[in-house]
Amino acid sequence: MDAAQNELLTQVGPGTPMGEVLRRYWFPVAGVSEFDAQRVKPIRLLGENLVLYRDLSGNFGLVDRQCAHRRADLSYGFVEKCGLRCNYHGWAYDESGQCVEMPFEDTVVPQAKYKDKIKIKAYPVRAHAGLLWTYMGPSPAPELPDWEPFSWENGFRQIVISELPCNWLQAQENSIDPVHFEWMHMNWGRRQEDEHAELGPKHMEIAFDEFEYGLIYRRKREDLMEKHSMWTVGRVCLWPNAFYLGDHFEWRIPIDDENMLSIGWMFNRVPNESEPYVQGSIPTWRGPIVDPETGRWHSRHVMNQDFIAWVGQGTIADRTKEKLGLSDRGIQMLRKQLLSDVDAVARGEDPKGIIRDPAKAVKVELPTAERDLLVKGASRADFITHPFFGHHMHEFLFQAGQPRAVWEDFCAAMGIEPGHGIGSAPVTARFGVVLEPEKAETAS
Repeated sequence: MDAAQNELLTQVGPGTPMGEVLRRYWFPVAGVSEFDAQRVKPIRLLGENLVLYRDLSGNFGLVDRQCAHRRADLSYGFVEKCGLRCNYHGWAYDESGQCVEMPFEDTVVPQAKYKDKIKIKAYPVRAHAGLLWTYMGPSPAPELPDWEPFSWENGFRQIVISELPCNWLQAQENSIDPVHFEWMHMNWGRRQEDEHAELGPKHMEIAFDEFEYGLIYRRKREDLMEKHSMWTVGRVCLWPNAFYLGDHFEWRIPIDDENMLSIGWMFNRVPNESEPYVQGSIPTWRGPIVDPETGRWHSRHVMNQDFIAWVGQGTIADRTKEKLGLSDRGIQMLRKQLLSDVDAVARGEDPKGIIRDPAKAVKVELPTAERDLLVKGASRADFITHPFFGHHMHEFLFQAGQPRAVWEDFCAAMGIEPGHGIGSAPVTARFGVVLEPEKAETAS
């Protein structure tokens, strides 16, 4: 990749080619439950400074951070029954960005209707699956995909968000990189616990496929070959900026060219003994990235390990200096498709994966390993002894910093005792017991 192509794919601000591609999609920006205790939240997306709020009627809005009057910061505004009011002179805006009140002008010269002439930038917001989604592109907006797992029943869900100082693309490239699991999540995990630990099983073959909503990678490991779901189903690089692994989604949301949000939506099927289970609210929590005791990045949880790899490539990875190997064919496919999407948008066409038909956007199926177990469930004993899902019954393995209250709610849903030491067990161990290879590789 030359410097011009690298710049093309990593710049996301208004008017940039890649920014225009990303603005053609709905993407999550926050958790609904974050607004249980607050009403107004400053947020930066695709290089734009915005304010996300929930008014007193329960409606969400996403508007420009600056008031049209004297450019005051609307993140310090306050909500009304309809919309957000500036704290400086009281100008108020609805969720479309339309000014609906200018208190002084409305009092002195109501017939002038000055407010009708004022409108600030605004983007639509939808609440779905516990997430708040926005669309920042031109009208008409495509359909918001209702991915099938969002409608699964009898599941405990949680949302975890972290802010990372790197470009979105190096994170998304991780979504089509199968061999890193062997080294980052298995071998490095083992060596963090024991510098003499044996290396795990090797990858023997990998394959990449394209489908309507992204790319799929499949892999064979020397201990898990043709019949395993790693090879028969694979994992999904979900277009354009997400990763789907069956029991969870991960989105890589650009804040700007040099920063991104990692947003994870996690699903744990409750045991059959706990049915019917209905979750009242999906908790959202912010995952720390640095261990305050050491000043080093958290490295014992799966996604934290990924974060280290992404940020370690630099704020914006210099792809002109990389030397790709045989395992990187999926990354080449990803970059080629993104460049094709840039061309499509420039021609006035939709990029990959856009859904325009409302009927097609409902319960959209994706390749899903362990689908029967996730949908139909199993006994508590079967979950506890399952080579992959059993590990979830002992700790939250994806990210560091899970709040104790969320862990306790999870345990109550599963019908197990909370135990102790939440989040303390490493990826490769279960309360000090070294796992077998398939148990150790949690995020296959």
